[in-house]
Amino acid sequence: MDSGNLAWYLTATALVLVMTPGVAFFYGGLVRAKSVVSMMMLSFGAMGLVGVLWICYGFNMQNVSTGWIGVAGNPFTNFALSDTINAADANDQLAGVAYGATFAIITVALISGAIADRAKFGAWMLFVALFATVDYFLVAGWVWGADGWIMNLGTNLGLSANVIDYAGGTAVHINAGAAALALSIVLGKRVGFGKQLNRPHNVPLVLIGAALLWFGWFGFNGGAAALGDGISGEGSQVGLIILNTLGATAAAILGWLIAEKLKNGKATSVGAASGAVAGLVAITPSCANLAPGWAILLGLVAGAVCAIAVELKWRLGFDDSLDVVGVHLVGGLIGTLYLGFFATGTGLFTGGNADQLIVQAIAAVAVLVYSFVVALVIGWGIQKTMGFRIRSEDELAGVDTVVHGESGYEFPDEGVSTGPVPVQVPVAEQEPEKVLS
Repeated sequence: MDSGNLAWYLTATALVLVMTPGVAFFYGGLVRAKSVVSMMMLSFGAMGLVGVLWICYGFNMQNVSTGWIGVAGNPFTNFALSDTINAADANDQLAGVAYGATFAIITVALISGAIADRAKFGAWMLFVALFATVDYFLVAGWVWGADGWIMNLGTNLGLSANVIDYAGGTAVHINAGAAALALSIVLGKRVGFGKQLNRPHNVPLVLIGAALLWFGWFGFNGGAAALGDGISGEGSQVGLIILNTLGATAAAILGWLIAEKLKNGKATSVGAASGAVAGLVAITPSCANLAPGWAILLGLVAGAVCAIAVELKWRLGFDDSLDVVGVHLVGGLIGTLYLGFFATGTGLFTGGNADQLIVQAIAAVAVLVYSFVVALVIGWGIQKTMGFRIRSEDELAGVDTVVHGESGYEFPDEGVSTGPVPVQVPVAEQEPEKVLS
C-alpha cells in the first residue's frame, strides 16, 4: 500500500475499534440501572481477550490457504506473528492483522446483548475464547480468505456468481445473531420476563452508542477499500461505499420510525437508534455492490422489517434481551439476500440471473446453522459445568454489585436529604413588610 492507502487503513482500524465501546454504550443504556456495568464489561472483556487471541493464533486460523485448505489455517504456525514481523511487507501485513482484530472483537461483543442481566462474567469470558476460536476465526476465513469455501462457492458449484459479503453480513451479523439466539435459549428467560422489564434505563446512553457505531461504521465498511484498487483513482469504490453507508442507514431510521408509529402510535428515540443499527447491519455486506437508490430501498426495508422482527421474542418466548436476533440476525439476512436480487450487474433484477441469489442463500444458511450449533454446544457445556447464569436472587439484587462489586450510579446515603436546595431571594425582590421585619 502507498502512504495514503496505509493512512486510511490505520484510521479505519481505529474507527472500527471504537465501535465496540459504542456497542457497550448502546447495550448499557438499554438494560436496567443495576446491570449497566456488567453489560458494558461484557464488551470490554471481549476487547481484551479476542484482541490477544487474534494476535496469538486467530489471524493464522483465518488464513485458510494454510493448514486445512479452505476451512482452517494452522493455529500453531507463525504463533504471535513471529514470522510476519520479518517479512518484506511486514508493515502492510501487520496493519491488516490489526484491522482484522477489530472485526473479531465486535462480532463476539455483539452476542452479549442476548444475555443481559443474567450472565456470569467468568463464564462469558470462557465462551468468548471458545467461540472465537472454533467459530469466528474459521468463518472469517471461509468468507474472506482467498481459498475460503464460501468465497469460492459459486465457482465450485459451476455457477456464474460468487458470494458477495464485502464487510460481514454473514461473518459478523448472521454469525453473531445466530449465536445470540443459541445463548438466549441456554440461559433462559430473565426473572419477570416481559415488556415492562425491557425498558431502557438511560436513553441518552443508547443514542451515544448508536452515534459511535455509525461513526465507526464508515471504517467498518470503507476500510478494506485501502486494499485492491486503493482509495483514490480509477476503480476505487470508497466513495460509493461511504455514500451507501450513509444513505441506507438514514433510510433505515425512517423505516423503523414509520413501522413503530404504525405499530405503537409513537416514534421513539430508541427506535431511531435501533433503526440506524439495523440499516448499518443490512448495508454491511452490500455497500460496494449496490447503486445508491437500491441502498436506500434496502435501508427502508431493513428498518421496517427489523422493527417488526424484534417482537418475535415475545411471540416465541426466547429472551433475547437487547434484540440481537431481531436486528443483527434478521438485518444480516436481509442485507445478504438482497444482493441476490439487486447486486450491480449480477442480481436477479439488475442484469444477472438466479445464481447470485443461490450462493447468497447457501452462505447465509450455512453460517447461521454453524454458528447456532457451535454457540449452543459451548453455552450448554459451560452452563452444565461451571454455570453460565447467575442465581435468581443475585439477578434481582443487581448483577453489577454481585459480579463486579461496582455500581453504575452512586446515590446519596440513606437519611441524607435529597430535596431542593433553598434559594436565597435578593432583598430587592422581597416583600416590603418582610424586609422591615
